[in-house]
Amino acid sequence: MPLERVVEVFRKHVAELEEQGRAKGEEAVVTRVIPPSGDRGPRFLLEGQGDREFIRMNSNSYLGMSLRPEIIAAEEEGARLYGAGPGAVRFISGTYAPHVELERRLAAFHGREAGMIFSSAYATVVGVITALVSGETIVISDELNHNSIINAIRLSRPLDKMVYPHLDLEALETGIRSAIGRARRVVVVTDGVFSMRGDHAPLDRIMEIARRYDGEFEENVIVVVDDSHGVGAFGRTGRGTEEYTDSGPVDILLGTLGKALGVNGGYVVASAPVIRYLRETAPFYIYSNPITPGEAAAALKALEILDSPRGVQLLQRLLSLTRRFEKGLVALGYEVIPGDHPVVPLMVRDTERTRALVRHLFRHGVLATGLTYPVVPRGDEEIRFQINADHTEADLDYVLDVLKKFEG
Repeated sequence: MPLERVVEVFRKHVAELEEQGRAKGEEAVVTRVIPPSGDRGPRFLLEGQGDREFIRMNSNSYLGMSLRPEIIAAEEEGARLYGAGPGAVRFISGTYAPHVELERRLAAFHGREAGMIFSSAYATVVGVITALVSGETIVISDELNHNSIINAIRLSRPLDKMVYPHLDLEALETGIRSAIGRARRVVVVTDGVFSMRGDHAPLDRIMEIARRYDGEFEENVIVVVDDSHGVGAFGRTGRGTEEYTDSGPVDILLGTLGKALGVNGGYVVASAPVIRYLRETAPFYIYSNPITPGEAAAALKALEILDSPRGVQLLQRLLSLTRRFEKGLVALGYEVIPGDHPVVPLMVRDTERTRALVRHLFRHGVLATGLTYPVVPRGDEEIRFQINADHTEADLDYVLDVLKKFEG
């Protein structure tokens, strides 16, 4: 068999992942989405599960945008006008009017001079960070930052990197001080909202620390925030962790179109010179096709809804549902990490019990994600519930009732 020796290496590696409990396993295939009706939110049918209907409690679609008829219609109209795909990378012939308008609207929404879209949020993070790091840069990162940030730092080959304990701002400040006299530039990078726990970075305090030491470095202390889970789900008007912490604008803000906005792609907003530099240097932008014009049109419609009184109403509903579910879990005797973000972690703190609870939920038509050792440290095992604005009170009450009946 061709590649038989390396294939055996691959098989052993996958077997080790499965044995360690780190393998992702088989993917659930959605075969149909049943629209909301009455006091029921959307339901999902899965391959191999017949006509059993599932409530999805593990989706990043925080505002339920992806199923809204007007957003679907906007994507269809964009495809009709411009075709199904862009046909080339941006600098050749793949830039369309909806791409340019979306970048303009994203920049305005975040109060920045300019914006730039990528094919995905992951590509945004890696493309931007690698372009910001030189051989004379020290990068300082929160230990719970997303995998995209971790890999971006690895690929960027900085002079040095420091990882500070989660939300430990004294350690962050110590790291910046230790870089004085060693680096021309410091890049502080953090998630806005940490997706596994639903907690957030205190951006107001991080910005204050960065500004305190900025004058010590020839090329500044640059604060980069990936707020993919914050934008559209956090803050009174959905402007994310900046709004929630009243931090003012961070230096470079990264976001996604694929979570609360319900479409696909990622983006960065910053000053005009920074965006101009990134267009010329970020390889994931230069050498990858952009999102389709139809997707850009759909994202424009989603942003229009978010940036309106209707969007504020959706955010208020999302917060109300989040608090209802969190209080329900506490009333049942479960431990949670409290917060206003729609990620609601149920802290099980035991791997086998977490797996048993996920199976129990699935048997009763609830899709939920369990995070177990060694994916999370032993004792931090959890089920990550994610509330969406198109859930109903009845949906959440049903899930709570299923949890109440668990014996294990």
